[in-house]
Amino acid sequence: MLREVMLTTSTTQSGLSRLSGVRQPSISGFLSGKVDLSDDQLDRLLSCMGFRLEVVRRPIVPQLTRSERRSWQLHRRLSSLLNRESIQGWRPTIERNMERLSGHVTGQPHERNLQRWRGLVDRGDLPDLHRVLTGLDRDSVEMREVSPMGGLLTQEQRSEVMAVAG
Repeated sequence: MLREVMLTTSTTQSGLSRLSGVRQPSISGFLSGKVDLSDDQLDRLLSCMGFRLEVVRRPIVPQLTRSERRSWQLHRRLSSLLNRESIQGWRPTIERNMERLSGHVTGQPHERNLQRWRGLVDRGDLPDLHRVLTGLDRDSVEMREVSPMGGLLTQEQRSEVMAVAG
């Protein structure tokens, strides 16, 4: 969008830098996708060229495979049970699962994601654990592909989730 408005207004990166006070290398990073651009930052840059940003918020149903949806539902149930006490009780099972997975997981992004799980669990990072357990973004879906959270739900809890999952 930024590139499109720059082309429409014949604004160069250096020109936008002068107008906005944002350094040209940052603008280059925004345009290449190497640097994330917040809605506020984008609106500010667009305003310098006579445009505004309109953000439309509406819920969408993400396109997940049946397996990805089932995994999300199981992890969502775990998220509802996750707290400081439960993570401590789950830790031995999670550690065994991570050890088992580390012997079988190969390639990227799986190896990196398993290390990320290890960091989240070691730090007891509940907010990020909740995000990964319930997230529908591609990163969370890929993290759950190497989840060390197997065996934490009782058979009854798992059956309840699977009955809803279909």
